Amino acid sequence: MSDPPRRGLVDQFGEAIPAATVAQLRQQIAAPDAAGGRPPFIEQVAFGVTPQRLGAILRAADSGNSLEWLILAEEIEELFPHYLAVLSKRKRNVAQLQITVKAADDKAPEAQKHAEFVRDWLAEKVLEQAMFDIADGLGKGFSVSEIVWRTEPGRVAPAEIIYRPQRFFEFSWEDGKTIWLRDGAGFSPLVPHKFLVHHHPSKSGAIIRSGLTRAVCWMWMYSSYTLRDWALFCQGYGMPIRLGRYGPEASDSDKRVLWRAVQSVAGDVAAIIPKSMEVEFVQARSSDSAGDLYHKRADWLNFEVSKLVLGSTAATDAVRGSYGAAKAHKAVEDDVERADASMLQASLQRQVIEPMIAFTFGPQVAYPTLTIGQPDQVGLKDLIAAVADLGSQGLEVKASEILDRLQLSPPEPGDKTVGGTPTPPPAPIIAHPAVPLPSSNSMAPFRALVARHSAAAPDVIAALSDRLAREATGALGGMTAELHAAFDGATDLHDLARRVHALKLSPDAFAEAMARGMALAHLVGQAALMDELRDDGG
Repeated sequence: MSDPPRRGLVDQFGEAIPAATVAQLRQQIAAPDAAGGRPPFIEQVAFGVTPQRLGAILRAADSGNSLEWLILAEEIEELFPHYLAVLSKRKRNVAQLQITVKAADDKAPEAQKHAEFVRDWLAEKVLEQAMFDIADGLGKGFSVSEIVWRTEPGRVAPAEIIYRPQRFFEFSWEDGKTIWLRDGAGFSPLVPHKFLVHHHPSKSGAIIRSGLTRAVCWMWMYSSYTLRDWALFCQGYGMPIRLGRYGPEASDSDKRVLWRAVQSVAGDVAAIIPKSMEVEFVQARSSDSAGDLYHKRADWLNFEVSKLVLGSTAATDAVRGSYGAAKAHKAVEDDVERADASMLQASLQRQVIEPMIAFTFGPQVAYPTLTIGQPDQVGLKDLIAAVADLGSQGLEVKASEILDRLQLSPPEPGDKTVGGTPTPPPAPIIAHPAVPLPSSNSMAPFRALVARHSAAAPDVIAALSDRLAREATGALGGMTAELHAAFDGATDLHDLARRVHALKLSPDAFAEAMARGMALAHLVGQAALMDELRDDGG
């Protein structure tokens, strides 16, 4: 549809945007504000958390008080390095995918104009810079980004997409889905078209319970206890025991000197003690399996987190395995990446692309489509083989598409090139009327030729003609039989030319038959001439 004349902003649903709301669209309204319930700095929750305390925090979040849980979710990413690594990897994977725009109609000029408008906005990198933060919904189940709109005559588009911490928001106590903004009065509804709210559930159910961190929090706690116990083990058994010995004659002063020596020897590796005293280092004897227990437990927890976040362990944990297993792991991660991209593009399509088109051009029947990532493509080897095989069958493809897949560009005038001249296409087949096989009747000219030399031997001439016809028919018949088979099996003229060329027909048999016939005719003519001369002389 064409762009209608209008006044003010109208969204994709045809509803006019009030002037007060338009003013809010241009400015930040959810920035950190200590007096407004959104302090820039927060008190830590994670340190000293016990299983009982963690359970209480989760129950409070489920009851509509999620502040402590959202703070703890931030801290877990900081305190659990393995989780931070795999979560960041998954976010980066989807944040770096290619973003393309498809017009709602390939032929309508208005649709092409709208698609080009979105592409021009994408070129400003506003969305590209915000993709990683928008994907933060992976860990907490949702993310909220504030959109600062730039409103100009004939152009309304996001100037900034600013990440806002999830702790700035709360879920409605009425339905558990609607998100409120924390402010000085408690909570307030979100301004329409002002926030990009991205839901990214890893499981079905309440949004507050759908993030990956909800499952990882217990792994984090188990890992924290394991690492603490491992550190205590290393401290107790990884260093030798310092044992100072003194005799019964040692005074209290001697004992104090020895005690100071034992205490300082670990750090200073030197001490002064009386000659009558000695310090002995007793090496702890412990089984290697005792230390391995903590190592194996820490690795197992990391493996579980890798599977939870990435769907596999191959990309983060180097373990020995087969090539087939590695391919299977990669396929799983590709599936996860496509699912993440699908969720992101759905949120962006509804909350960014459609409003910016409606604000600028008015409501539309259909809008440009945003796509994140590329569809599955045929491998380069398979593509090249298919083009080579089908090209000889008459298939034609765009050279530009092949160059794009190979990430190559066509040469410009004056460029040095690599590659030879393409093979010329087969010569076109020119259809000719069917040629009948030689017969006795077709040999009439030959009979006339021989008859000029001798009219006295009509029986010999007839016999010679019949013999030549039979021999030529057999030779030519073999050639035409192969041609008939090639013609019947060909799909088009190019295929027929290729089949005929492959036959490599030889005319030797037909030439030999004709040569024998001509030789016999020459001999018959000589014999008839000799008989005629003898008769004249006699």
